[in-house]
Amino acid sequence: MPDFIRKIAVSSEGPSLDDAVDPRFGRAGGFVVVDMTDMSVDYIDNGASQTMAMGAGIETAERMARAGVQAVLSGYVGPKAFAALEAAGVRVCQNVDGGSVRDAVERFCRGELPFADAPNR
Repeated sequence: MPDFIRKIAVSSEGPSLDDAVDPRFGRAGGFVVVDMTDMSVDYIDNGASQTMAMGAGIETAERMARAGVQAVLSGYVGPKAFAALEAAGVRVCQNVDGGSVRDAVERFCRGELPFADAPNR
C-alpha cells in the first residue's frame, strides 16, 4: 500500500466491511470509507446518484473528493467519472468486484490492486 494513501473508498452494496463490493462506481449504493491509519470505517450513502438521468459518475467523484479520499476501489469507472477523480487527485483501482469490501481492502493493502491510468468502461 502506498504511504500517501490515508483514506480509501470502496463502492459497496451496504455500509459494512462484510457487504459486497458494488461493481458500479457512479451508481453504487454507497461507499465504505476506510481510514488506513487506524482502519476505522465510515459510510457515504450514494443513493441520490442512482436516480440521476446523467452525471452520476461526476457527482459521485465530487462526493469522494469532498470526503477526502485518496483512492477509490470499484468495479467499473466510466470516462467522465475517471476524469473527474483524476482532476481531484483521487487514484482509481478498477475491476474490483466479486468479493466483500473487506477482501478488497486486504487486497489493496497487499499491493494486489494496481492504480488505473484509464477508465475501463
